[in-house]
Amino acid sequence: MIRINLLPHREEAKKARREQFFVLTGLIFALGGLIVFAVYTFINSAIDDQVSTNDFLKKEIAVLDKELDQIKRLKEQTQALLARKQVIENLQRDRGETVYLLSELVKQVPEGIYLKALKQDGLNVSVTGYAQSNARVSALMRNLEASPWLERPQLVETKAIILNGRRINEFGMNFRLTRVKSEEVKGKK
Repeated sequence: MIRINLLPHREEAKKARREQFFVLTGLIFALGGLIVFAVYTFINSAIDDQVSTNDFLKKEIAVLDKELDQIKRLKEQTQALLARKQVIENLQRDRGETVYLLSELVKQVPEGIYLKALKQDGLNVSVTGYAQSNARVSALMRNLEASPWLERPQLVETKAIILNGRRINEFGMNFRLTRVKSEEVKGKK
């Protein structure tokens, strides 16, 4: 016998396919929403981690900047102290130069020469004075050249003048004071 189905099977299949479509569409939307939520959460988590890392780095950079400022100040203080130390060492080394200069001048100035002015600028010394003759000025220059404390005498000028009714020579001379090493100074004492 032949069976004939008179029920509206096409409408039921359409209805079943429609329901299946809506269920799949809902599942796809739910899955899409879940994926979007997961990606959004992951990205926010990564952003929060980066922000916290940036904040930590900013704090550490601020600490390091403070330490660098302290190091810079310490370097400046060290440089200032070293400069002071150098000044003190120079003063310590040079404190006897004037004494040596005057003592050596007393030894090296020949008889017949009278010093009028003495000016020291660092190691350079300028002298003006009176001499009975040019030969005595030459003798002074030779004496200064032979001195261990004085070097490079240069005659600036010499001229004849009348002083207190006497004819004498007025001269100007420059020379340098020699720095003697500290071992040599200790050896001479």
